[in-house]
Amino acid sequence: MRTILCLLSVFCLHAEVKLPALFSDHMVLQRRLPTRVWGTASPGEKIAIQLDSLRATATANAEGKWTAALPPHEAGGPYELKVNSIAVHDVLVGEVWLASGQSNMVVQLTRANDPEKEISAANHPRMRFFQTPSKVAEGPIDDVNAKWTICTPDVAKSYAAVAYFFARDLMQQYDVPVGIVHSAVGGTPAEAWTAMPALQADPILRVYLDNWKKTLDNYPAAFAKFEERKKEPRKAGQAALQPPPGPGHRNTPSGLYNGMIAPLVGYTIRGAIWYQGEGNSRMPGTYQRLFETMIRDWRMAWGQGDFPFLFVQLANYLHRDDWAELQESQRRTLGLRNTAMAIITDIGDPTNIHPTNKQDVGHRLARAARAVAYGERITYSGPLFQQVTPEGSALRVWFDQTGGALKTKDGAAPKTFEIAGGDGKFVAAVAKIEQDTVVISSPDVREPVAVRYAWGGDPVVNLINAEGLPASPFKSMR
Repeated sequence: MRTILCLLSVFCLHAEVKLPALFSDHMVLQRRLPTRVWGTASPGEKIAIQLDSLRATATANAEGKWTAALPPHEAGGPYELKVNSIAVHDVLVGEVWLASGQSNMVVQLTRANDPEKEISAANHPRMRFFQTPSKVAEGPIDDVNAKWTICTPDVAKSYAAVAYFFARDLMQQYDVPVGIVHSAVGGTPAEAWTAMPALQADPILRVYLDNWKKTLDNYPAAFAKFEERKKEPRKAGQAALQPPPGPGHRNTPSGLYNGMIAPLVGYTIRGAIWYQGEGNSRMPGTYQRLFETMIRDWRMAWGQGDFPFLFVQLANYLHRDDWAELQESQRRTLGLRNTAMAIITDIGDPTNIHPTNKQDVGHRLARAARAVAYGERITYSGPLFQQVTPEGSALRVWFDQTGGALKTKDGAAPKTFEIAGGDGKFVAAVAKIEQDTVVISSPDVREPVAVRYAWGGDPVVNLINAEGLPASPFKSMR
């Protein structure tokens, strides 16, 4: 009996080798980079990993955790990934990108332009999506309940449109499998996607933690008021009441990082695409600091160096003049290495915060990837402000990413340029293109010191480069 009990005890203590959900059937692994594989097992258990002709080994530590790295592999498949007795089937090797942000990175193909046409054509066996479920967590978690899916018309309906069009462009450009790890939640601010130690370490960013503490302190009273309002009769067509933010809310600082980014950290990727900013437009002055901190923190967590981070600048939107400051913070984030920005102020919808032209957004992100991630020598962005130099009573504005020539899409003079003197008051200016520069002046400003362009919620934007891509809004001084 004692022998049987001892054997049962040993059997119960033996932990089955397990892999996180990312390592499952139909997965895509990143080509040409070492592939990190990890999981759990009994402490001290030997782990043997095989993919095609590649092999790696590991030993579970005292906590039962193990990790290993397979050598780089060229694009191809399908293969079988073997981890001891586990077999993961239909594994492709190609390009893997993380797609994150808020609602415009959630909007599905069904709400993009030409949805029926796009969905019926979405038959791409080599495109796979891993859709991370929405989850707010108090601390970093290890795994998620999700799986990889193969892109077919039925499944693609639920895919994020921007990520889908981005992946389709890359697949067509390089003829390789593409995997998208999608992790986005509508209506969320960047602090929710940033790890707590990073927020706590920066005195400027602690304002987000202080503000959230006030929200939690006010929650009981706010919720009681919400409960009372629910008892009031609702008018036909009136929007449903939403509960106030409180414990477990999606805006919780670090909450989405813990629940939706931490479980993905370490999965080998080429880079990240990001579409967010609306949720931080009320505090645009600190967004650059927050956004840069988030990018640096993700890069540090992944341990892949400064991987490409491509993001979408906010589109034009009639009802939010304060977006210009947020757009400027996004533009200034380009000071970080290996970043690029898709400028979309020409393809937004002035009355819809979720513009339906997701095709061009995905295309412009893919164009940025071709340059930043894959080294193509192309003009990958619309014109970007470089510097301004005085010329008597005028200012000359210099741009990068001109493609060799600035022009306007309507053939008229550049519109919505403004100029300011020492008093900082901007007035409308006359603008003239001279090769890669724009010379601006105004009879009302004799000694100009600053310039801005396309400053407002829904400005006229007609300045483009040789590729037809629009210039970014900018302001030459803080």
